[in-house]
Amino acid sequence: MDLSIVDLSPVPAGGTATDAYANTVAATRQAERLGYSRFWVAEHHGMGDTLAGTTPEVLLGHLAAETDAIRLGSGAVLLNHYSPLKVAEQFGALDALAPGRIDAGLGRANGSPAVDRALGTERRVENPDEDHAEKIEAVVDHLYDDYPADHPYGDVEIPRSGAAEPVPWVLGSSPSSAAIAGELGLRYCFAAFIRPNFAVPAFEEYRERFEPSRLADGLDEPRGMVAVNAVCAETDAEAARLRAMAEASYQRMARGEVGTTPSVEEAIDELGGVPEPTPATLDADEWPRAISGSPETLDGLLRQLADRVGVDEVMIQHVVADHEDALRSHELIADGVGIDPR
Repeated sequence: MDLSIVDLSPVPAGGTATDAYANTVAATRQAERLGYSRFWVAEHHGMGDTLAGTTPEVLLGHLAAETDAIRLGSGAVLLNHYSPLKVAEQFGALDALAPGRIDAGLGRANGSPAVDRALGTERRVENPDEDHAEKIEAVVDHLYDDYPADHPYGDVEIPRSGAAEPVPWVLGSSPSSAAIAGELGLRYCFAAFIRPNFAVPAFEEYRERFEPSRLADGLDEPRGMVAVNAVCAETDAEAARLRAMAEASYQRMARGEVGTTPSVEEAIDELGGVPEPTPATLDADEWPRAISGSPETLDGLLRQLADRVGVDEVMIQHVVADHEDALRSHELIADGVGIDPR
C-alpha cells in the first residue's frame, strides 16, 4: 500500500502564516525522506488566521524548491473559482519548476457568501456537474496541448518542462464528483474525512460510470485513492488522546466554528473525556470520520478501509495542534505500513 499526505497549513497557536508554511515545508521534507508517494496542499478561503492554505499554486512552487523527488500537488484547486486556462498555466509553471512530479488535483467548493462574492464566483449555475466536468476537461486539454488545431484555443500554449505533464486527479466527497471522474476516465480521490459515509457508494459510482478516457493521460481502467483522517502514536491510548483534537474540531464545525484546532487539553475538556481507542477491526458498515492507533493498529485500519473501496493508496489528513506530534504521527504511520524510505 502506498501512502501520501494532504496538508492544510494550519496556523499554530500564537503564530502566523509564516510559521504555518515553515511547518508545511518541514512536513514535506520529512514525507519525502520517509517514502510517502505525494504531498498535496489545500485551498481554503477566508480563514487566514487559522488556515494559511489558501493558494496551493504559490505554496507548491516553494515546496518544489525544497524537495527533489516526492510528487507535489493540490488537494484541491477549487476550479469553480477560476478559468481553466489560468489553472493550467499555474500547473504548467509548477511542472517547469518540478519536472515530472506535479499532480493537478481539481475540485470544487463554495465558501461563505462573502468569500464567494470576493472571489467573483457565481454560487448558482444551471447544471453545476456539467459546468465542473467541462472545466476539468478544459484544464486537461490545456495542460496537454490537446485542443485540435482548428479549435479557438488551438494555438494557446502554456509553459511546460518537456518532462511528463502534470497528472490530473478529480477530487471530491460525494457520488456526483465520482460520476464526473468516471465519465471523464480520470483518477479519483475521495475525501473520507469529510463524508466517510459516502466513501463506498462514491467508489461504486466511480467504477459504474467509468469509461476509458479520450483525454490526454486519461485512464483505460479506474484508479483511486482515499483520504483518511488518521493520527498515530506509540500506543492506541495515546493516539486516541491525540484524536480528541479531530473529534472536538468536528463538533465545533457542526456549531459553525470552522477551521479552529483546539489543544489536546481543550479538546478533552470539550468532549468530556478522552475518546475510546479506535477498534483494531471495524464493523463492515463502520467508517469513522477520524481514526487513531499505534503503528500496528493503524496499518490494519488503513488496509481495511483501502480494501473496502478497492484502492492501493491512502492519503493521510490529520487535525493535530502540535507540529512535533504531527511529524511523529507521520513517521509512525510510515513505519507501521512499511513504506520504503528514500
